[in-house]
Amino acid sequence: MIEMGTFTAILIGSMPGVFLIKFDSHGVIYVAAISFVVAIAGRIVANYVPVSPPPAPTLKINWNPATETWQNLKIAYRNPAVFNSLIGNSWFWFMGSIFLTSLTGFAKEVLGGDELVVLLLMGLFTMGIGVGCVLCEKMSGHKIEIGLVPFGSFGMTIFAVDLYFASRGMTASGALVAVPQFVQSWANIRVMADLFLMAMFAGFFSVPLYALMQARAEPQYRARIIAANNILNAVFIVVASILTAVLIKAGLSLPELYLIVGIMNAAVALYIFMLIPEFLMRFLIWILIHTFYRVKEEGQQNIPDEGPCVLVSNHVSFVDALVIGGCIRRPVRFVMDYRFFKVPVLNFVFRTAGTIPIASDKEDPAMLEAAYEKIDVYLQAGEVVCIFPEGRITDNGDMYAFKKGITRILEKNAVPVIPIALRGLWGSFFSRWGGTALRYPRGIYF
Repeated sequence: MIEMGTFTAILIGSMPGVFLIKFDSHGVIYVAAISFVVAIAGRIVANYVPVSPPPAPTLKINWNPATETWQNLKIAYRNPAVFNSLIGNSWFWFMGSIFLTSLTGFAKEVLGGDELVVLLLMGLFTMGIGVGCVLCEKMSGHKIEIGLVPFGSFGMTIFAVDLYFASRGMTASGALVAVPQFVQSWANIRVMADLFLMAMFAGFFSVPLYALMQARAEPQYRARIIAANNILNAVFIVVASILTAVLIKAGLSLPELYLIVGIMNAAVALYIFMLIPEFLMRFLIWILIHTFYRVKEEGQQNIPDEGPCVLVSNHVSFVDALVIGGCIRRPVRFVMDYRFFKVPVLNFVFRTAGTIPIASDKEDPAMLEAAYEKIDVYLQAGEVVCIFPEGRITDNGDMYAFKKGITRILEKNAVPVIPIALRGLWGSFFSRWGGTALRYPRGIYF
C-alpha cells in the first residue's frame, strides 16, 4: 500500500504541474509555490501521526547526517537480507528515476507528443507500478514472497529492452501531436505497453524488498534502517541523474539510454538469482503448478511463519514436492529419494532448493546418516523440512504404514509436526494409477 500510494501521489502531483506549465506563462512559479505549500502542509499533518512507544528510548539523536547514515548502514550490513533489500530497493529508485525524469523529453523529442502525451506516459508508468504492487499482494498470498524479486527484475529487463526496439529510429518532426492522434499509432501503443508492463514488474520487484527490510530488521533499529534506506535511495537517484546527463552528453539517444539501463538491470537480475536462487526456483514452480493444476489450499495458517517445523505428507505422485513447494510460502527442504537427483534438470532444481537426498539403510547407510545430519542442521537453523514418511509413492491410492524416519527426527528435534493431505492427484499423469506413472495423458479434470 505504501509503494502504491507513493507512485499514485507522484501521478496526482504531476497532473496539475503539467497543466499549469502548459496553459499558464507563470506556471513554473506556481508549481514551485504549490510544492512549498504542500511541503509545509505535510509537515503539519505529520504532527497528527499517532505516537508509538520508542523501541530504543535511551537512543540519543546524532545531528550529523553523514556519520549517522554510515552507522545505520553498518547496522543493516550485519543482516544480509536487510542490507541486500536496501541495495535492491535503491536500485529500483535508480532505474525508476531515469525513466520518470526522461519521459518528458522522450515523449516530445522521440515520440512527437505534446504535454498531455507526457502526462499519459507518466500516468501509465505510475499506474503500472500501482497495479504491480496490488498484484504482488495477491500473488504472494499475503506473505513476503521474495521470489517475486528476480521475477520482477526479469520483467523489467525484457520490457526496458523492448522499449528500445519499439522506439528506435523515431524522431519528432513537425508539430507535436495530441493524445487522440498519438494513440492511433500501433508503434506508440507498443511503447505505452512496454512502459506499463515494465513498471508493473517493478512493483513485483520493490514491494517484497521493502517488506523484507522491515520484517527482518531488529525492532530497535527498524526506524534507523528505514531512514538509511531513504537516504540511500536519494543517493542512487542523484547518481542516476548524473549518469543520465553524462550518457546524453556523450551522444546517446533516450532509446539507447533505456537499452543500457535494461542491460544493467539484467546484470542485477543475474546477481539476484545467484544470491537467492531457491526463491526464484520456488516461484517458477508456483507458476508451473498453478498453470497446470487448479490448486485449492486449506489450513496454511497452521504452518508457523518462522521457526523450525516438520511437514508430514502422504505420497501420491511424482510432483508432490512441486505442489507442496509451490503452495507453502516458506522455503521447504524436502527429504527425497536419491534417485531423483540423477535426473539432469531435476538435479539442478533439487540442489537449488536445498533438497536432502536419502537412501535406505540397505542401499547406502552413509547417505542415510548424512541425510539425518542435514535434517538436524536445517531444523536447528529454523527451517521447514518436509518428509514423506511412507517412504514410497502409493500404487493403489491408499496410504502405507510410516517408516521410522519421523520418529528418529523428533527424538533429536522437539519441533512442531504439521500433517499435510494431498488430494486429487491420484489418477493424474504423474501418479501410479493403472500401474505405471508417466505412461500417457489421462485427461483434463475440472
